[in-house]
Amino acid sequence: MAKTYQQINERIKNGEAVVLTAEEVSQLALTMSPEEIADKVDVVTTGTFGAMCSSGAFINFGHSDPPIRMERIELNGVGVSGGLAAVDTYIGATDCNPANPEYGGAHIIEDFINGKDILLEAWGKGTDCYPRRHIRTYINRDTVNEAYLYNPRNAYQNYNVATNTSDRTIHTYMGTLLPKMKNASYSTSGELSPLLNDPECRTIGLGTRIFLAGAEGYVAWNGTQFNTSKETNEYGIPTSNARTIAVIGDLREMSTEYLRGMYYEKYGCSLFVGIGIPIPILDADLARRVSIRNEQIETTVVDYGNGNRVLGKTNYAALRSGEIEVGGHRIRTAPVSSLAKAREIAELLRERIRSGKFLLSEPVRPMPTGTTTKKLQIREEPGRNH
Repeated sequence: MAKTYQQINERIKNGEAVVLTAEEVSQLALTMSPEEIADKVDVVTTGTFGAMCSSGAFINFGHSDPPIRMERIELNGVGVSGGLAAVDTYIGATDCNPANPEYGGAHIIEDFINGKDILLEAWGKGTDCYPRRHIRTYINRDTVNEAYLYNPRNAYQNYNVATNTSDRTIHTYMGTLLPKMKNASYSTSGELSPLLNDPECRTIGLGTRIFLAGAEGYVAWNGTQFNTSKETNEYGIPTSNARTIAVIGDLREMSTEYLRGMYYEKYGCSLFVGIGIPIPILDADLARRVSIRNEQIETTVVDYGNGNRVLGKTNYAALRSGEIEVGGHRIRTAPVSSLAKAREIAELLRERIRSGKFLLSEPVRPMPTGTTTKKLQIREEPGRNH
């Protein structure tokens, strides 16, 4: 029998809800049917912790006396957005100072959460209502007004495996790739990954309450590069990067246990973000979806050293074994995300739900369908697209 959000939330409030992690329900599915799981289980928790470059934070500094309209802003020497009114900024995770590329926006966000003082320097042209032209001061989490994380593209639904057939070492957002396919890297938590457990986003949409970097957050919109047109396998799982989510939450409530600045050698900065999404088991179809196992989740192997050409497919059971075979080559594998942290997030979210501290929210808008992504066209002159 189908369940509703209201019924599941009542069971959570009464301490009666049965909550499992995605790994646990995958094992349960070996001996139980989707119908039996739907009858027994109320919520399945998921988790992921990996580099999510399309992330950042909005901060309002407050007005000085006399005030300034900040048009160029630096935080700890890193240039951040000065295009948001007078004293607002957006700190992009990949913002950096070219003279010190190992420290960037992601590290500023981490320092802010940890309560450290951050050097603010800003310049403006000066106007009648904002006469100050320069300011230099220190800010921290206690001195500013609003501070919230807003990430335009997180929690990719599957992602490519990266390898390198060229004869030189290359440095990428998937880590360092050795020549001649000596290694391969991947960045998804497999059967724990949030959007792989609800591949059509039946329960994930605008307003979905989530675990975001230790705090409660929300899905704010579909993420950028949201693509529902990717090839799927026999289990309905996209075999390459497909859907994404945009997320939002209070930066002051977050923990650097689940939000960390990092630097990829010769590539740049990024932000490791921890996300957990509860999947309500409303019916047998959702029970079947959350029962997916690593060997059933396929992904695409891509040659980052030769024009991103596709080399083949593999699955997450093989990737986690430490070695895959592609085109007759045996390749060592390693994750660039943390499975241990993903498990920790799924478990922590489960305990919050079991204790009645975390209720489920029904989306107020579903995710779009029939979407694809466009390539950036290189055009020498303006005019209509053809």
